[in-house]
Amino acid sequence: MKDIMNMNVKKLAFGAAVMFFTNFAVAQTVQDGINSIDSDKYAQAKTNFTNMIASAPTAENYFYLGNTYLKQGEPDYVAATENFNKGLAADSKSYLNKLGLATVKLGKGDKNAIAEIQKIVTDSKEKDAEVLFRAAEALTLFEKNNSPDLAIQYLNKAIERAEKKGVPAHYYYTLGDAYRLKRMPGDAMSAYDKALPLAKNKASVYTRIGTLWMAAQQWQQAKTSIDKAIATDPSYAPAYKALAAYDIRYQQNAKATQDLINYTKYADEDPYTQLEIAKLYFTNEDYANSKQVLDKIFDKINDPIKFKLRAYQLYADGKYAEAKQNMDNFVSQADKSRVQPADQGLQGLIAAGLAKTEKDTAKKAALTSEAQQKIAIAKAAKDETLKWDMELVKIAGGGASQADIDAGPTNPTIEGLKQKVAANAQDSDSLFKLATAYQDAKNWNGAIATWQKMNALLPDWAPGYYSLGYSYQQAGNSDAAKMAYEKFISTVKPTEQEANKQTLAYAYFAVAYMSKDSDFAKAKDYVAKSVQLDPTYQDAVKLNAELNK
Repeated sequence: MKDIMNMNVKKLAFGAAVMFFTNFAVAQTVQDGINSIDSDKYAQAKTNFTNMIASAPTAENYFYLGNTYLKQGEPDYVAATENFNKGLAADSKSYLNKLGLATVKLGKGDKNAIAEIQKIVTDSKEKDAEVLFRAAEALTLFEKNNSPDLAIQYLNKAIERAEKKGVPAHYYYTLGDAYRLKRMPGDAMSAYDKALPLAKNKASVYTRIGTLWMAAQQWQQAKTSIDKAIATDPSYAPAYKALAAYDIRYQQNAKATQDLINYTKYADEDPYTQLEIAKLYFTNEDYANSKQVLDKIFDKINDPIKFKLRAYQLYADGKYAEAKQNMDNFVSQADKSRVQPADQGLQGLIAAGLAKTEKDTAKKAALTSEAQQKIAIAKAAKDETLKWDMELVKIAGGGASQADIDAGPTNPTIEGLKQKVAANAQDSDSLFKLATAYQDAKNWNGAIATWQKMNALLPDWAPGYYSLGYSYQQAGNSDAAKMAYEKFISTVKPTEQEANKQTLAYAYFAVAYMSKDSDFAKAKDYVAKSVQLDPTYQDAVKLNAELNK
């Protein structure tokens, strides 16, 4: 599941330039298909281009249809390749279809495709703005396989070639996308600004600007731009997807659900668009709607990606054995290039879930080792699809229901703060006070649940993890407490070490004490660090002496 706040640029790319056919009606039909792609109406676009092929089976028309399969939420490389090959059969010199086949290779992770794209552009003698644009688009289409520098070079040439007839707005859109990949937001914004007066549907530009602000974590500017997009064209589906990302960021789940309902209303019933909707519901922690959408399209999609999403849903429900079966189906059927670090991280979490109830000592150890190794892969790749450490804590700690929390001690302070948090889920001050009030009342289920919300809202704030560890420890859950304390230790920044010296000393001691019977080497290492941080901490000094007899 990718972070939709950054909004993968391929899903917002506007599409191809209009081919200047002599028949004006055909040109309009091409533009209709392009507009459908831009509006996340892929079924409509496929119908449009299929009808064009029926009327005129040209190389260009096959390219447009093939490219539609690459632009949808999950690329269908088989269908795209089939159409590009048909285009080459119609015209063996078609640079566009050659670019299409090279784009398929790039999407699958073959970096040699970049050199192939360069050769195709060279062979075209760089005279055709459309070929230059398509080459650049290919080089920006995939989040992990791209070449933004080369794309920018081609786009500038395409813009230069097109100046006499007028530069299409989408040339600037794609230039902005390329600068985003280079993490140059200022240049990206300049490109989008140039597109704005040229665009017939300005909602497309405002949506891009909004998601660019989100990527820069400038949330108010993002909301302003997205609101402009919806005001400009209330039926522009991608704007609602962007708004859902904004509301998910602020944990406004009910609002995000309504955004997704609107996105569904204005996009179309293409199964791959529906798959994207199921993913978005999952990101919003709306597992019921995610499952409902996936169930509706599961048998209509041949792509094994459906097994991966099903695995995430089952994992969220704690059905680890079924989740494993679906991940195994995905990994065995999907091209190896499509198995991402996040997928291995999920496999690790599933293994951790299975280890929790495994009675056989050897199998439990093997599952635990697998969990550590695979989650390490996701973390090393800096993947943020899930909060890996906190997911492990949840697995180890289980989860108290609201009924369990309500059954615990309460008081007027807790009840008042609960109302404040219910009214504003991102009120970190009220969350902090509520978690502390639960601790003071020794309602450990309430404290755990509230610290988890706090940590989700402020993932870089180390004290939240320390308090979560303390709450788990008081609740008697040593495994979850150890994980939370270790998350605290790893989150404290070097510049904050001195100020947190005493709490770090206790965290290291707590992990050492709870590990001494299960991981002696780790216990020795951690208690030594505790003593080093605070030589006057007598509990740590005693444990250190005991472990070093």
